[in-house]
Amino acid sequence: MFVVLVVLAFDVLFGYGAVGLIAGLAIAGGSAFIAYWKSDSVALAISRAKPADPDQYPRLHNIVDGLCIASGLPKPRLYVVDDPAPNAFATGRNPKHAAVAVTTGLLAKMNRVELEGVLAHELSHVQNYDILISTLAVTMVGIVAIITDVGLRMMWFGGGGRRNNNGQNPLALIAAILVLVVAPLVARAMQMTIGRKRESLADTSGVEMTRYPPGLISALEKLRDDQTVVASGSRATAHLWIESPLDRDRGETRFGRINRLFDTHPPLDQRIAALREL
Repeated sequence: MFVVLVVLAFDVLFGYGAVGLIAGLAIAGGSAFIAYWKSDSVALAISRAKPADPDQYPRLHNIVDGLCIASGLPKPRLYVVDDPAPNAFATGRNPKHAAVAVTTGLLAKMNRVELEGVLAHELSHVQNYDILISTLAVTMVGIVAIITDVGLRMMWFGGGGRRNNNGQNPLALIAAILVLVVAPLVARAMQMTIGRKRESLADTSGVEMTRYPPGLISALEKLRDDQTVVASGSRATAHLWIESPLDRDRGETRFGRINRLFDTHPPLDQRIAALREL
C-alpha cells in the first residue's frame, strides 16, 4: 500500500496519467516477483558465501540434520562465509528453497550447544517464513528509494518532459512532494519494525526447537562481546544476519551512531534478557 502511495505521488507530480500509474505498479510488482525467486542467490553472492562441504564441516551438517529432523523441516542448503566475525543468516523464499550461511568465525568461536542455538534461530526464520517477509520488505524499500530518487531528481532538473501539472490542485502537489521527501525514511522505519519483531520471534522459536535456552543465551552473549564486523556485510543484507554485521561501535564514532540509528535488530542485551525470562 505504501509503494502504491509513492507511485501515486510520483504520478501527481509528473502527470503521466493512468499509463504512468500502471507502468509504475508493474515495475513494483515485477521487482517483487524477481526478488521472490532470486533473493537467496543475490544474498549469498553479496555475502561471498560458499557451499559447505560435508566432509570439511561435519559438525555443521550434523547439527542441522538433527534440528531439521526434530522440527520436521527439510534440510536447507548450507553455506560458509570466510570471515572471522561470528555471524549467521538464513535466506530463501520458503522452507523447501532455503539456505543457511554461517561464518568461519562462528564455527570457530561457538561450542556445540551455542552453535545449535544459533542454527535453531536461523531455522526458525525459515520455519516462520521470515526469509520471505524480509526479502519482500527489502525489495519494497528499494523500490521506494528508486522512485523517490528519480522523482526528486526530475523536479530538481526541470520536470521530466511529459510533466503536466497545469490546473493541478496546489495542495495535491505539495502533498505529493512531501510524500516523496519522507518516503525513504518511512519505508526504512517499516523495514526496521519488521526486522526487530521477526528477530525476537526467531529467538523464542529457536529455543522451543532446542528446548535449551542457555545455549542461545550464551551464543548471544558471545556475539555481544565480539567487536569484529563481517567484511562482506552491507545494508542490503544486514537484516538477514542474527546480529547486524555492520559497525555499531559502542563508542561515539560517526558510522557507529548512524548504523545504530537504522539497526534492524533489537539490542542484544534486550534479547538476552527476554530469553532468560523463559
